[in-house]
Amino acid sequence: MSSQLRVHETLDLDAPDWWPDGLPPMPRRELTGPQVWYGEELTNSDEWIYFLSNDEITEIDHALMSVRDKSDDLLNIGRDDFILPTLGPNLIELRDEIIRGRGFVLIRGLNIESYTKHDAAIIFWGIGRHFGQARSQNGKGHLLGHVKDLGFDIVNPAHRGYQTTVQLDHHTDSVDIAALMCLQTAKSGGESSLVSSSVIHNEMLRNCSDLLEELFKPFYVDRREEVPEGKYPYYLMPIFNWHEGQLSAFYSSLQIHITSRHKGVPELTGKQKEALDMVHILSEQPRINLKTRFKPGDIQLVHNHTILHARTDYEDWDIPDQKRHLLRLWLCPPEARELPSQFKGRYGNITIGNRGGIMVPGITNNAPLDP
Repeated sequence: MSSQLRVHETLDLDAPDWWPDGLPPMPRRELTGPQVWYGEELTNSDEWIYFLSNDEITEIDHALMSVRDKSDDLLNIGRDDFILPTLGPNLIELRDEIIRGRGFVLIRGLNIESYTKHDAAIIFWGIGRHFGQARSQNGKGHLLGHVKDLGFDIVNPAHRGYQTTVQLDHHTDSVDIAALMCLQTAKSGGESSLVSSSVIHNEMLRNCSDLLEELFKPFYVDRREEVPEGKYPYYLMPIFNWHEGQLSAFYSSLQIHITSRHKGVPELTGKQKEALDMVHILSEQPRINLKTRFKPGDIQLVHNHTILHARTDYEDWDIPDQKRHLLRLWLCPPEARELPSQFKGRYGNITIGNRGGIMVPGITNNAPLDP
């Protein structure tokens, strides 16, 4: 057992199991497959964009009308309620592309200005339910999230970056699929950036394999005041996890760097800092990342196990109704990949179709229609 993990022997804390026995070694070979892509190859392509047809938009409108009487609470709307005879099967194909293919898709074509914000939320929720079950995104039990500047401070551990205008570095969320719907763009900035975590792995294998090895070892990760029952305010998790021939990434540099604020948690070693810095450096390279400027009505879905996502900082509008506003869903699909036991520290449960999200004691899941 490493000195980093022996800290738990000295802490007087009532906690569940800390770490699975043993860790699979890094594969020590370059990864191949559709999840290995470079931004420079996709920048001038639209192969990753699904353009809705007029007939599919008509289907969405019909589905919206059919569930409006249930719309006071989105939790009352299930996949079978939001009927999409033609688009539905296509969404299942897109889900497969997200889980087993490139790892992301952008759905485009909705004229968001023709809907109220309430109607847009219903549409987003209904489409999202074709991809999977919604999971809580924060300690308030929000199944529908609002990515909007609320004047919060990202330095405060209790505040979340999506409630600010600052740049968000590349990271993953705590669920299989993360989805965003753009309601309103910023005055300037706020671009989305996507990176293949398999490409980061391959680049580091070629150029700094010693640092790559560090990413297959556990890091302490801060829960940012959202602590499930019986858990520590932090958990252990490698950035890269090799399991059944697949690489699954889990990464949040900010949450890793602040964890030493807790008693008994060691500072990052020099090697760990170098490894994290290299992930950041590679992710910011234009040849590797894919920058996207959302249009109102766009829906982006990403596979957190194979994609790192980020956002540039932005300047917002002064008028409240014009401020940048995205809706967000964390989705747990029924045909996801198997995850290794390392994910239990964050997910709690790694059962396919019933995992991910943030659950704290005494909170009931809800889907607020306003931030």
